[in-house]
Amino acid sequence: MHKVLVVDDETYVRKGLLELVEWNEMKLTIVGEARNGKEALGLIEELKPDLVITDIRMPAIDGLELIRLVNEAGRYKPLFIIISGYHDFNYARQALRYGVRDYILKPIDEEELASTLRKLSLGMAAQAARGLAEDGQLKSLMLEALAQGTSDDEEAERYAAALGIQEGTSLLYIIAEVYAPPQDESITNKTFLEAWGSIDINRALLASGESSPGQFALLLQTPRLCNEESVFQQKLEQIRMTLSRRLSAEVGIYCGDPVYQPIHIRDACLAANEAARHKYAEQGVIRYAGVSGKPLYVFDISPDLSGKLILQVEEGDREGFTATTEHIFGLFREQRFSPQAVAGSLSRCLAGIVGAVNEMNGNPDCLVSLRELSQGITRANWSLDLLKRHFIGALTEADDCIAILRKESSNGGIKAIKSYIDLHYSQNISLKSIASQFYMNAVYLGRLFRKTYGVYFNDYLLEIRMKEAKRLLRQTDLRMYEIAARVGFQNADYFATQFEKLDKLTPSEYRNSLSGKD
Repeated sequence: MHKVLVVDDETYVRKGLLELVEWNEMKLTIVGEARNGKEALGLIEELKPDLVITDIRMPAIDGLELIRLVNEAGRYKPLFIIISGYHDFNYARQALRYGVRDYILKPIDEEELASTLRKLSLGMAAQAARGLAEDGQLKSLMLEALAQGTSDDEEAERYAAALGIQEGTSLLYIIAEVYAPPQDESITNKTFLEAWGSIDINRALLASGESSPGQFALLLQTPRLCNEESVFQQKLEQIRMTLSRRLSAEVGIYCGDPVYQPIHIRDACLAANEAARHKYAEQGVIRYAGVSGKPLYVFDISPDLSGKLILQVEEGDREGFTATTEHIFGLFREQRFSPQAVAGSLSRCLAGIVGAVNEMNGNPDCLVSLRELSQGITRANWSLDLLKRHFIGALTEADDCIAILRKESSNGGIKAIKSYIDLHYSQNISLKSIASQFYMNAVYLGRLFRKTYGVYFNDYLLEIRMKEAKRLLRQTDLRMYEIAARVGFQNADYFATQFEKLDKLTPSEYRNSLSGKD
């Protein structure tokens, strides 16, 4: 509320002013009354009113002398409205030279007074805001209020005046995103504005604010002539390149359509944020006009593709998972994945890799880059290329971690696996089931087994099964299906086929050959 002091030697005039208009509705409150200029001087010093409404013709010190004394003192200067009779008009003109904001003729007209007070109230609010707006933080708050649509029409007008928005110009709401990983905190609002100061249109900046870490909202005011398509695009690209160079980081620019009224800044903000959702489908300067109507893909990549990538990391196929990553990120661009879909797709892959490390009894703490990426994939300011580099880096780190776990496991683990096979060959075991039992990748286990013992896993399993089958054929009179079951075969015919492949004899022929020797 703005404070008002009423000065008039006639009591009925002072009291009449109190009842004549709705002061509260105009955000004004009367804090005192004075009968002449002498009393008013003391009250002005004491109450610090924002506005003084004074008659000119008064005893002791008249209104004109009051205004002169306040101006010469220079300690505190409220605004003045003078109340004048027609025969005092020459005095009124002289008062206007002292900076009096308006005058009202007697008899006082209610509508004229209300209109004058309303205009001055808005002006005082704007002037106060403009003074405070020299502080960039307040400018940022004003911009946020306009962008979020949280201010009413009257507040919007005050904010627009405080920010210096002029009629007949275009207002551009821009989001500048400095691409950086989550642990990079070097770009602050201060460093961003320092970089902005090097741009030749920096004076067009009315307000700015860090809308989120690494994202900066900018409100620019330009002549409407600058809206010509090629000039507009060229200027935005110039801004982007200059900021990138000064900040030593890639910068993305997302721009809403130009608007021409402060009340429409919210629409421009929504449009700029919608343009930002296309950051992985487009590059450089992204304008709402260029992406409006283009659909974004909102689903994750297929489970087959994410499963393939996870398997390649488990198997240590660095060339393979790098190629698959390139393919996945190509899909992100070509099929216009939304930021949420990109984050969901990559999070699924990263979670699968953590699961693989857990299955090997490894400690996920070794996956530092992967953990940072998982935590920052939705919070950090990524470009698609920057995100791809960090994703491949996280996969490479995971590959190294898994390789260490394999080496540790292979030193004693492969012997334990061989012992397990020797003891459990009669059960329904396979390379896959044993790999799962020992938290290893099946392909890797097969390679490690052959490298260690010089024989394929399946050949070794078949060999020890047939060795036991021969013993049973020699030493017992068990039937073929019984022997097959005892050495791990569910089907006697299949057992016989495998036996013959290995020994060139059927099980019956083998048993009969032993009887003939007797």
